[in-house]
Amino acid sequence: MADTTAPSTTAPAPTSTTPGRRKAVGLTSTPAWAWALPPVLVLALGFLYPLALVVRQSFTPESLEEGGASLTPYTEVFASTVFREALTTTVRLAVGATVGCLVLGFVLALVIAFVPFPGGKAVARFIDVFLSFPSFLITLALLFIYGSVGMANGAWTGVTGAAEGPFHFLTTPWGVLLAEITYFTPFVMRPLLAAFSQLDTAQLEVASSLGAGPVRIVRQVILPEALPALAAGGSLVLVLCLNEFGIVLFTGAKGVTTLPMLVYSKAILESDYPAACVVAVVNIVLSVGLYSLYRVVSRRAGA
Repeated sequence: MADTTAPSTTAPAPTSTTPGRRKAVGLTSTPAWAWALPPVLVLALGFLYPLALVVRQSFTPESLEEGGASLTPYTEVFASTVFREALTTTVRLAVGATVGCLVLGFVLALVIAFVPFPGGKAVARFIDVFLSFPSFLITLALLFIYGSVGMANGAWTGVTGAAEGPFHFLTTPWGVLLAEITYFTPFVMRPLLAAFSQLDTAQLEVASSLGAGPVRIVRQVILPEALPALAAGGSLVLVLCLNEFGIVLFTGAKGVTTLPMLVYSKAILESDYPAACVVAVVNIVLSVGLYSLYRVVSRRAGA
């Protein structure tokens, strides 16, 4: 009996190319340098070229001819008392504001994350909106409250009949410090709230069942989990405070000269562009160094 079984043939599966696949194939046909060229050109023309001009000007005293270079502007600026005081003031304000933001931000984030109260979610969302506010807006708000003719001094003179109120701290370094802490605290709270949202509440329940009080729970359970977020937020606030200009300008604090204010004074008021560029280069070096630290810390924190 003849074998009538037909030989089985396996047809090749039809190949289908999805739109995404076709798009990827089309992109690979273009050299990689062609895609990188436009953003590099924009970056070079919009940032690197002006930065190069600032660096070159910092090595060009006004007394030299065109094309000359010298370290004279750096030696003169570094030897000046104004620069040293501005550098010291900038560092002190930045460190003080960072410490204040860390303490206040940690306490407020604890309350929002672990203490139920009506409107807690709305407050958390408002923090995101607050991050978009310009810094001078907070300074103006403080001036309306504690300024020479603000509400606090107005209430004092209205009650006591005095010629002026007692609140004049906004024109001092303490006023600048208060304004910076008020403005930059949400920059610490945002990563803290994100870290607290990932915290396993079972750890808190176990610690509480074992008899640990709120302070001990915060110190031994919550704080270790919050340290990376605190480090990332604190590093960012330190960088921002180091470069803050609007708050110092709008408070009108007498005798408070930071590095950004010194750049403004040298360039706009004194027309000493080499000295202004030297101070700007110093500020850039400090900012880049601190920003590199912030990136390292935030990467380890997973931010």
